[in-house]
Amino acid sequence: MSFDFRADAERVAAVALAEDGPRDITSDVTVASGTAGVGVLEFRSAGVFAGRLYADAAARLCGCGIDWRVADGDVVSAGSTIAAVRGALAPMLRLERTLLNLLQRASGVATTTRAFVDAVRDTGSRILHTRKTAPGLRGLDVTGVLAGGGVLHRLDLAHTVMVKDNHWRALAAQHKGLGDALDQARAKGVSGLQVEVESEEQLHAACAARASRLLIDNQSPETVRRWAALARTEAPGIEIEATGGITLTNVRAYAEAGADFISIGALTHSVRAADIALEVEDRS
Repeated sequence: MSFDFRADAERVAAVALAEDGPRDITSDVTVASGTAGVGVLEFRSAGVFAGRLYADAAARLCGCGIDWRVADGDVVSAGSTIAAVRGALAPMLRLERTLLNLLQRASGVATTTRAFVDAVRDTGSRILHTRKTAPGLRGLDVTGVLAGGGVLHRLDLAHTVMVKDNHWRALAAQHKGLGDALDQARAKGVSGLQVEVESEEQLHAACAARASRLLIDNQSPETVRRWAALARTEAPGIEIEATGGITLTNVRAYAEAGADFISIGALTHSVRAADIALEVEDRS
């Protein structure tokens, strides 16, 4: 599927700015009308930068412009100046918190993702996000993952089948086979047919149903290795994704066990924000 990140950035920026209300009463009573300002964006913690598209959208809505010195995916050393923000001072102060919230979150996601990507380097395994994103901020979170070197997973429920534990239970309750369900999806034009498996019995069923990818959930690297070999024997070309309980400490073991993809919820559900600040100089 395609996702319009630019349109999403405009939506997120508008919603985020609206959260601060119809006016900035503090700036109204402290900043003279027409006062210009220049703000310096400082990346105070070392990491990977992300969020430029969303920051630009917020700046435009406030009548400000940003002169960037970095691009998404750049590694930034602590204390670096990453941009200059220009415009009227009062709108710039209104912009400040929204701008920083967006950049801090996206850059935090990117920095964490890059650590996982580096940990599996040269294995051929790719790092994926999940749908464990902040409500309303999936696009922002995913841009952080992409900037960190991760790759796209499914972004919504509409385009890819992903049969998980509760779907298995629903099928059993109806006495309906997995193959019938995947055939229905194929008839609707769906090609991404992913099935989460927690047992060898489910693995055999998924391979027989011609799933395009197996999600091996909450298993050890040794089990992933064994099940991946078994699945590739039964269904040559099937993709293997490891998920559940994967950390920086053990991610390389899963990659070396034969996982084509490794999905990690912690990239987005446990974000440690980057330390970024805006220092504004009065140009009155």
